Amino acid sequence: MAFLFILVYQPFCIAGNQQEEKEIKIVKPVSAGVLNFSGDNQYQIVKLKTEKPLRVQVMDQDMQPVVNFPVYFETVSTPPNVKGFLIQNPVVYSDSTGIAKTYIILGSEEGEYEISAKIRGNYQENVLIFEIHARRSNWIFMLIIGLAGGLGLFLLGMKMMSDGLQKAAGDKTRSLLSSLTHNRLIAVGVGAFVTMVIQSSSATTVMLVSFVQSGLMQFAQSLGIILGADIGTTVTAQLIAFKLTDYSLLMIGVGFAVQFLSKGSRLKNIGRIILGFGILFFGMHIMSESMVPLRSHEPFIEKLHKLENPFIGILIGMLFTALIQSSAAFVGILIVLGTQGLLSLEAAIPLLLGANLGTAVTAILASLNTNREAKKVALAHTFFKVVGVLLFAWWIPDFAQFIQGISPKGPPGLEEMNLLTHVLPRQIANAHTVFNVALTIVALPFTSLFAKLVNKLAPKEKEPEKITFRVKYLEEKYIHNPTLALNLAKQEVIRMGQNVQDMVSDIILPFFIKETTILDEIEMKEEKVNFLRDEIKRYLIKITQQDILEARVQEAFQIIYTVNEFEQMADLISKNLIPKAKDWALNKLEFSDAGKKELMDYHVKTQKQISRAIEVFRDVNLEKAKAMKAKYKQYRHLAIELERMHFSRLKEDVGKSIESSEIHLELMSTLKMITGLATNVARILLEWSNPKKNN
Repeated sequence: MAFLFILVYQPFCIAGNQQEEKEIKIVKPVSAGVLNFSGDNQYQIVKLKTEKPLRVQVMDQDMQPVVNFPVYFETVSTPPNVKGFLIQNPVVYSDSTGIAKTYIILGSEEGEYEISAKIRGNYQENVLIFEIHARRSNWIFMLIIGLAGGLGLFLLGMKMMSDGLQKAAGDKTRSLLSSLTHNRLIAVGVGAFVTMVIQSSSATTVMLVSFVQSGLMQFAQSLGIILGADIGTTVTAQLIAFKLTDYSLLMIGVGFAVQFLSKGSRLKNIGRIILGFGILFFGMHIMSESMVPLRSHEPFIEKLHKLENPFIGILIGMLFTALIQSSAAFVGILIVLGTQGLLSLEAAIPLLLGANLGTAVTAILASLNTNREAKKVALAHTFFKVVGVLLFAWWIPDFAQFIQGISPKGPPGLEEMNLLTHVLPRQIANAHTVFNVALTIVALPFTSLFAKLVNKLAPKEKEPEKITFRVKYLEEKYIHNPTLALNLAKQEVIRMGQNVQDMVSDIILPFFIKETTILDEIEMKEEKVNFLRDEIKRYLIKITQQDILEARVQEAFQIIYTVNEFEQMADLISKNLIPKAKDWALNKLEFSDAGKKELMDYHVKTQKQISRAIEVFRDVNLEKAKAMKAKYKQYRHLAIELERMHFSRLKEDVGKSIESSEIHLELMSTLKMITGLATNVARILLEWSNPKKNN
């Protein structure tokens, strides 16, 4: 009977256990405040034990923990040729909370390790799969390399795209900025368009600073353009938010082919734009892939959570944008973080606000050595941004909800993390756009008030200290000694001639290197020449008013004529060449290599002729004066030949020669006139030394 009872009871127990197992399932547990509590999708260095155990929770049909129930952990897949991989406890019984856990010792190879956790039986929800990502010990170094390289490619792509757009548009962007800006709405449109082309609101603002500094634009005209530029820079973010990284290599290939194979400049520029766009997205792809390990790196996640403090986020965004001098690049990095699910919209918005403040830093730096009007442009840009940030900083949660409401929701059925990575890039781009559009709508009607406020806030320029010029050789006490006084006057004329020679030497630089800072020094020297002219003439007239020999009077007039020649050279530079140099520095035209060489060669000959003039005047050397006249004939014929060569290049349709023709001929003509004036010094000496002339 006992044996029969056992036979009957045993099947009954098995059935009961199976029924019990049917009502039991395992889940991946979660814990408030603990990231990735189950241990799934964690990262660890090869050959080391996982930082967190793999955890499953055994639950009954009432979702209550089941105690002392066996859970089996088994290997599903590992990287090829792995050695040393181990599941510490393949079979684990659940504890009082229903948790069963085990640690994993990773093998020698990096890659994905898959482990299953299951309870016995072939029922649904009996098996869970865990993924562990093994990485090398130098993963942080590789992460930095990936981020730096990806950011470099991103910025390179943006630069190439900007260059292509600017070349395709030609100089229209600059002419647009300096015109069509009297109407506020048109000014906003112009600012947005120009910034879309050059891909940088900071660059647009710096351009405005230079225009106002040079007097090509009034400060009040720049306000609408500044607001438009801030809208224009958000277009880049909207383009970046499109998930085109999968096609980046295709764009690189197509762009390179178009640029390399095309003969026309228009198609080459289009190819450069496509190539830059592809490199930009490929850089984003590299940054995105490099950031994957950070998904489960708790110290990094904790720091990102701190960014939800708006003041910390604004500060970091401002500093980083000021460092890389591109808000578009920083927004691109935020979008990359969003695609990896490493950043919430609430944390991204303070960073965006900081990025908008950071763009003002570049303009401030560009305005440091400018006049008050140009400083007001940078101050207005900063003022707009500060007002915008102060308006939005207190409403970040509400602003985030608004952006989520107007942004695409993403495809249905995605898990929370996948959904977040799908919608966040567009939400970040939209937040950037909405902020700048809203700021423009609020500020545009009050630009006149902003202008008045900035006028009051802008630091007033100190009255420049009046430069006092002094004569070096003219001594009033020697007026009554005509011979000595005339020699002193000659020394002062030589000093004046050396100043003119310096002006001629320096004036060529802005045309070759587009650097205008030296023009202030040239203008100061021109003032000095005018001062010396007046003082020398006054001194010489005093000498002639005395009872002196006629020969001394004639010598005094000879010196006055020489002074006039040097003064006319200085006038040609200040009135003809300095304005041309300022205009030249603002455009993108260049001389052809042949044209540049011709101008440099003739400029050297002009300097030599001035040196000869000073020497002839000092030594009263008639032979050198005759040689000077002969040299001038050679230089005059050379100038004609150089002009003929320039026209030949125009006929051959040399691009740079055509574009720079007007200024090339103006420079050559002015240098030729200066050479003639220098030669006049020799003529004066020869004429005054001719006895027939004196009679």
